[in-house]
Amino acid sequence: MATSTRKRPRSSGLTHADAQGRVRMVDVSDKAVTSRMAVATGFVRVSAAARRLVRAGAVKKGDPLQAARLAGIMAAKGTATLIPLCHPLSLTGVLVDVELARGGIAITATVKTSGQTGVEMEALTAVAVAGLTVYDMLKAVDKSMVIEQIVLVEKRGGRSGDVVRRS
Repeated sequence: MATSTRKRPRSSGLTHADAQGRVRMVDVSDKAVTSRMAVATGFVRVSAAARRLVRAGAVKKGDPLQAARLAGIMAAKGTATLIPLCHPLSLTGVLVDVELARGGIAITATVKTSGQTGVEMEALTAVAVAGLTVYDMLKAVDKSMVIEQIVLVEKRGGRSGDVVRRS
């Protein structure tokens, strides 16, 4: 086996790169199975006219809130097919809350599992896809929507401990 005389890159602390800087999926086989939970939120800024249609149940494509809930759940379950280095996980619970709010539509996703890696990406993906679904359902009546503020607000379990985002 030949050895290289190139200097190895300094460790960046990133777990998705090997000593040569090549991407890899992290090996979690030695990690303990623990209870994991993550909460993410996001917001879709929509016009007053679009909100009135949603409130009245008059959106031609159907109920965007219900469609977004289902899309968010499906997205959480399929995160590993969308994000290349995510582990496929057996989720024990996914709750996606999509509600009319002042100025738009608020989205919250809570994802749970018992496993060797966290569910932060699943929660964030659920919110992002739910937001995209709202956008798709309302784009005929509002061309100026903005999907914004997709953030991880809470993470529980795992080696790195609990994290709660302060506003």
